[in-house]
Formats: sequence, C-alpha cells, structure tokens
Amino acid sequence: MNQPTATRKFPEPRTAGETLLSVRSLGKSYGAHQVLGDISVDVRTGEFLCIVGPSGAGKTTLLQCLSGLIPPSSGSVSLRGVEVNEPPAEMAIVFQDYSRSLMPWLSVLDNVSLPLRSTKMPKADIKKKATAALEEVGLAGHLDKYPWQLSGGMQQRVAIARALAFEPEIVLMDEPFASVDAQTRSDLEDLTLRLKQHLGITIVLVTHDIDEAVYLSDRVLVLGGKPTEVVDLIETHLGDDRDQISTKSTAQFAELRAKVYQEIRTQPAPGQA
Repeated sequence: MNQPTATRKFPEPRTAGETLLSVRSLGKSYGAHQVLGDISVDVRTGEFLCIVGPSGAGKTTLLQCLSGLIPPSSGSVSLRGVEVNEPPAEMAIVFQDYSRSLMPWLSVLDNVSLPLRSTKMPKADIKKKATAALEEVGLAGHLDKYPWQLSGGMQQRVAIARALAFEPEIVLMDEPFASVDAQTRSDLEDLTLRLKQHLGITIVLVTHDIDEAVYLSDRVLVLGGKPTEVVDLIETHLGDDRDQISTKSTAQFAELRAKVYQEIRTQPAPGQA
C-alpha cells in the first residue's frame, strides 16, 4: 500500500502513558440481569488496548458505555476528567458491519464527508479533511467510487477513514475486521497499527480473536465472570515494529497467546451456573 501523502495535522497526544479514558466501578444491568459488574481500568494516551473475553461476556456493552452510547447503571467513564454522558467530540467509533454503516448511493468521498456536514465547517475544509483521511487508509485513488464497487476490506477502510476525518484523540472499534477474509484481516490489522503510530491516536478494540488482540495491543484487557469483571490486564511488550509472520513466530507471542487463551477458557460461558 502506498504511504499517505496527506499533511494534515492531528492534535498532539499529551504525555505518553498518562490517563486519557478512566473507567471507575462501571456496572451495567438490564432489569434484574446484571451484565457488567465492577469494572475499573485506565486507558493510556497513545496506547492500543484490546478487550477480549468469552462470547456473551458484554464486551460490546462495555464499549458502548465507554463511548456514551448507553449509560452505565453504576460507576462512571471520564475522558480527560470530564464524565462521558454522550459520544464526545474527541472520540470516534468504528463498528463491525461496515456494509450497513456506508450509504450505497454516496461516493466514497461523500460517505466520509457526511458526518462532518453536521458541523459548521466550510465545505472546502470538509472535503480536505475527508480526502486526507482517505489518503491515510490508502484510498486516495477511489474517492469517486461507490461502496458497492469496493471489496469488503476497502469498504472497512472507508469506515475507518470516516472516523479519522474527525481527527479524534481516541477511536473505539467493535470487532472491525470480523467480516473479512483472513488476508484482508491481516492487512487491516497492519493498517490500524500504522495509523495508531503515525497519527498518535489511542485505540480501544473489542475482538474475539486472541491472536489479533495480542498482535495489535500494548495491553490486553481480559474480561470474565458473572457478572463480567476484569480478569487480567496484560502488558504485551512486543514493541512498535510488528510483523504478521516474525512477531507471531516468537516465543513471547506464543506465551502471551496461551496466557490469554487460558484465562478466557476458564471463564464460565453465558448461561452456565
């Protein structure tokens, strides 16, 4: 993939390692059913945090609480000390089903521009930001195409570009690569790593794929229990220079993968006593 030619400036991240998103004693219930228990975690500025756990453990529910899309039943989420009650301007979200999130009658450029039209930004600036975001994801030559003319992986790149057009400090991603083939998934994983490093953004990603979680993350948040709570928070220490073959061939990667897998496997599945 060609390197981006955009010169757009993202907000400089604050001191690496300081708390950006703070979760304190977060719980979520639906009637008498408590999905999330007492969850507390700090997301660091500039880090890649992956969230894993058994199916049905409430990973997406947690992500929705982090984003302000749904309110917690107890506890709080704050971004730079400000409580999150609705999606903040500094945050963007990328969902799993890219095909439903893109408007088939709009061009790629217009799809990325669409959310920015709700701002008071001049049309020329909207086009500039949207174009730069598409350059970041390697779609500079596809601005006038329509989603149905693109592969699944390219459509998800459009969805990622739409999130980047807001120039967010933090991006939340819910199983963003689950609907594409294995090779495309690897390509999108590497793209996301490059974007995180190049733009200095913070990423929180929910995934069922343990290999993906270990490969992408600086830390892996393992969820489990009934109701769901934090089982472990694992530092990967794999460095910034990661490769799909060499990184995944190391003993360190194998040990991390086994640790995460074991911790998830020992958790009760939903509906178990």
